[in-house]
Amino acid sequence: MGVLHGREAEQAVLAGLLARARAGASSALLLRGEPGIGKTALLDHVAETAGDLRLLRGTGVEFEAELPFSGLQLLLRPALDARTALPGPQRETLEAIFGLGPATGSESMLVGLAVLSLLAEYAGQTGLVCLVDDAQWLDRASRDALVFAARRLHAEAVVMIFAARDGEESGPEPGLPELRLSGLGPDAAAAVLDRHPLTPAVRYRVLAEAGGNPLALLELPIALAGEGGTRSSPGALPLTSRLQLAFHGQASRMPEACQTLLLVAAVDETGELGVILRAAGVLGAAVEDLSPAERAGLVVRVGADGTTIRFRHPLLRAAVHQRAPLGQRLAAHRALATALNSPEHADRRAWHLAAATTGADEAVAGALERTAARARERHGHEAAAAAYERAARLSVEPAARARREVLAAEAALEAGDLERARALGDRTARRLQDGDAAVDARLTRVRAFAHFWQGAHTTAHRLLLDGAARLRDTEPGEAAASLVQAMHTSWYLGERQLSNTVERLTALPLDETDPFAPVASYLAHLAGDRSERPLPLGDTLTAMRQRGRVADQVLMILCGAALALGQDSDAYELATALAAEHRDRGGAGRLPTVLFFMAEGEVFTGRHRDALATATEALRLARDTGQQQWVSQFSSVLAYLDAVAGRESDCRHHVEAGLADATATAMSPGAPWAHWAWGLLDLGLGRAEAALTRFERLTREPMRHHLCATRSTPDLVEAAVRVGAPERAADPLARFARWAGSVRQPWAEALVLRCRGLLAADDQAESFYLAALALHDHEGRALERARTALLYGEWLRRARRKAEARTHLSSALEVFDRLRMRPWADRARGELTAAGVHGHRPSGRVDGMAADLTPQELQIARLAAQGMSNRDIAARLFLSHRTVGYHLYKAYPKLGVASRGELGRLAEQLGL
Repeated sequence: MGVLHGREAEQAVLAGLLARARAGASSALLLRGEPGIGKTALLDHVAETAGDLRLLRGTGVEFEAELPFSGLQLLLRPALDARTALPGPQRETLEAIFGLGPATGSESMLVGLAVLSLLAEYAGQTGLVCLVDDAQWLDRASRDALVFAARRLHAEAVVMIFAARDGEESGPEPGLPELRLSGLGPDAAAAVLDRHPLTPAVRYRVLAEAGGNPLALLELPIALAGEGGTRSSPGALPLTSRLQLAFHGQASRMPEACQTLLLVAAVDETGELGVILRAAGVLGAAVEDLSPAERAGLVVRVGADGTTIRFRHPLLRAAVHQRAPLGQRLAAHRALATALNSPEHADRRAWHLAAATTGADEAVAGALERTAARARERHGHEAAAAAYERAARLSVEPAARARREVLAAEAALEAGDLERARALGDRTARRLQDGDAAVDARLTRVRAFAHFWQGAHTTAHRLLLDGAARLRDTEPGEAAASLVQAMHTSWYLGERQLSNTVERLTALPLDETDPFAPVASYLAHLAGDRSERPLPLGDTLTAMRQRGRVADQVLMILCGAALALGQDSDAYELATALAAEHRDRGGAGRLPTVLFFMAEGEVFTGRHRDALATATEALRLARDTGQQQWVSQFSSVLAYLDAVAGRESDCRHHVEAGLADATATAMSPGAPWAHWAWGLLDLGLGRAEAALTRFERLTREPMRHHLCATRSTPDLVEAAVRVGAPERAADPLARFARWAGSVRQPWAEALVLRCRGLLAADDQAESFYLAALALHDHEGRALERARTALLYGEWLRRARRKAEARTHLSSALEVFDRLRMRPWADRARGELTAAGVHGHRPSGRVDGMAADLTPQELQIARLAAQGMSNRDIAARLFLSHRTVGYHLYKAYPKLGVASRGELGRLAEQLGL
């Protein structure tokens, strides 16, 4: 084992990760540092000290970024036999990636789940170390899958360690724990340099130039010897450039044929010796010409059979490639394209042909377009975007170029590369004049989505409206699709923009057979007051499906519309169905959207424990998939749940996270929920004036048309009455009453009656409270009934009708205790004391034993009680089966059971 000078602290951290794996825990780490700082040496050290732990090792290759899953193929091939234990969709996804089966139509995040499951299986009972060097050069598809798996590790006994250069934009995303490497200290640097016999002057110069960089300490003495010790001075060049010069100097001293072979190896992306030699043969070089480079240590053969070659360091490869004349590089690419003439190498051949082409070439453009289509089928969206974009530049005809640019922009959007999608879309739009209507519509939507997800809501909204206007008379169905999307953008801008969008949608000359016809009729109810009651969402969905298909995004917008129209049960049913579909397809990236509608439905019906489980899962998924909008939204939903429970510190933390993404031109996505949560916290803790101020903020633009502004009105009325300013509730209540009258839901009318009871004179209040209690849904919305019962009980107690008050206060307290709403429970208990009931204790129904479970334990226990296996639960929740087993093991003592067989009898406590 080699000695690592000056890395004792880093070695201790890495040893701790290995110890955790041997104890059954998982972890992930990102090593960061400049080139040559010692990242690879630390990975070598981990590999040497892994001992009984299994080992997988891979590396990113700079020229493989256009080939989706090339990094995964290199890393996971030794573990592929373990795929037989994976659920069918995950196994099929991996087989498609490795060319062992047909392409699947599954979601891209299913790849990450499949990788997580494969790592857990391969770890077995001994544990696993997974090392990825040069992670900044991983293709995007591989990187996304590996980072997704790394973020969801827990109890698999797996250690994942990535090494990436500083300053590389394509490195793993933030969110993984990082260990940043700096230069060696003076003593350690001197110890490394001791292996070279140097004069004091040269030794001083190397120490000064190297700055503690281990690679520089090893390579600069060789370079100085070749230079005669005369070139450059400390600080004359950045260290990376200085090292590249040093490496190039070594390569340039090789014979000409050897340099040709080295250039082909540098241009090639695999290191496959057979391919490199075939290509080099086209240029007049042969295998024996590799010997001088091997003797000089510039390249080494790796692998059991020595059929792969690697450069001693990536900077050496970069130096050979970058400093070769352009003509030689083009010739090397042409030679490699000639050598890669078999069908399985079609994608690599296409890229080498493109690299060797200096002008328009339709044949090469077509080959790249086919490569892009194959990448897209395998969810390699970033690779597809690159191939489409290059194909567009090589296109001969303007129409073909425009079509390929739109495809590139769409693929970039699917990859989450918003800046690239926007730039491609804007550039194409400036050049596209009187093009194909369908291409124009697709381009407009791509540009709008890219602007929207970057927070430019106004620009996105204008693009969608303008695009719909151009298509209104010729393609009304396409126009409707754009306007339905504009409903989403308008939601963030204000009530006027929402109404204007609805008016445009309903004015479209849609054919009665168009699936958007019933959609438009349903969404029309979002614009102001309408006398007729909206159709149930289920009827609208039936009418729509009888006419054809619409995108899932439209269904999600219908979920939000249903909630805005008070059809909570219908919205929840649709969201639940969509969530099940996304889980089955592995759609972790799309799941947070529908989980948000599920969580809203659970909050609105007082199912706080369910909402906590849903929002907790969704927040973690949103973070793991990099969807900051939903991080904001779910943080704010959790803030609401903290507020009703009286957890002030947690509430404030989640509110801050929910408001963190506000910009100068757009509110944070989670702002409405955050302000409702903050106001509810103040109201529960008796700070009515502060609460009223929070609630009043929701009544102003751009939030007053949001669900939270509508649903928080009863809280605003209560706060206004408590501060003795009922007039501040007049306009919001009038608006709420109009809304309740339009949606015609009994529970909404009950809330209006409760508010009128709060505002009424004493001789009129009772009739309102009694009417509200009669309309409340005791089973489906127990919380709202309890809050009305509390207010009525307080009114009765003030009227000295204590016996009657006790009945209503006790029923309210039972619900508040069961839902763990401490501020409201304390208030009800205080009223009971004032009504003559002393020493009142919680009812005992505090959600049973399941109340002590964490949200994830509750989810897993519920699914296990339904008879699902650990592997099935893992697939549903995007976890590994070992993590599922870990959480069940933690849940059993809390539930008082010893095995999953006993869970069935706990169905009621688990909410089944």
